[in-house]
Amino acid sequence: MAEAVLEREFAELEVPRARGRLREGLRGYGLIVAMWVRSTMTYRTSFVLSTVGNAAITLLDFVAIYIMFSHVDALGGFTLPEVALLYGSCSASLGLADLLLGNTDRIGARIRDGSLDTMLVRPVPLLAQVAADRFALRRLGRIGQGLGVLGWALCTLDVEWTAGKVLLVPVMLLAGGSIFAAVMVAGAAFQFIAGDAAEVQNSFTYGGCTMLQYPPTVFATDLLRGVTFVVPLAFVNWLPALYVLGRPDPLGLPGWAAFLSPLVALAVFVPASLAWRAGVRSYRSTGS
Repeated sequence: MAEAVLEREFAELEVPRARGRLREGLRGYGLIVAMWVRSTMTYRTSFVLSTVGNAAITLLDFVAIYIMFSHVDALGGFTLPEVALLYGSCSASLGLADLLLGNTDRIGARIRDGSLDTMLVRPVPLLAQVAADRFALRRLGRIGQGLGVLGWALCTLDVEWTAGKVLLVPVMLLAGGSIFAAVMVAGAAFQFIAGDAAEVQNSFTYGGCTMLQYPPTVFATDLLRGVTFVVPLAFVNWLPALYVLGRPDPLGLPGWAAFLSPLVALAVFVPASLAWRAGVRSYRSTGS
């Protein structure tokens, strides 16, 4: 039923070439998302239960941290509210990227069964279709619980707030989500070559978020260099959070590096988009 509605929506969609690929993609993405949201809201009780369940399951990670702090006063020199700042910001950023692009890890399955061919003949950019496919509104639960923990941390912390620090908090969330989204696009592009490599993508997104929930001071210097200069996950929340807390960076980076997250997100998106285009051009279908 959902596929029939989707095909009818695309039949009515006219994409003027003058508007550009970006506008085409956003319009197509919106149509697909709206279709899945209507389908989800048909069963509202199920939606509420799944959203609450999603939030509760992801909150268990912070419960584990809370239990750990019942036995120690600090972790790597960070108190519980400071770790909560790291946890909440990372969880909310990943939740945002997961909501908008979380289904990109399914492209490997579509490549194997040949269903990607159906998407290629539709008048909408492929990435927009892959990202919006089976849009799961229940993922708002992860965003909500992350923002809840972040709000508690901000209210509990004794921070000397300045205009720069206040501005940096929402920028950190949006830029962090953009960095995770770029990693998801790069992971999806890799699946054109490796086939079923969804877990490789998840190791950098979900695995990376798990790492970023803890203070950088507990990790080895070589790992910190890797997630700062190779796969720049440190710009998701570590560097901005250290600036907000007034703590020095373990690698000795200057304070203004905390404000580079939007530029880093853009810098990561460029090679990710190029890799995606290269992957699409290399696609040869299943032959069936």
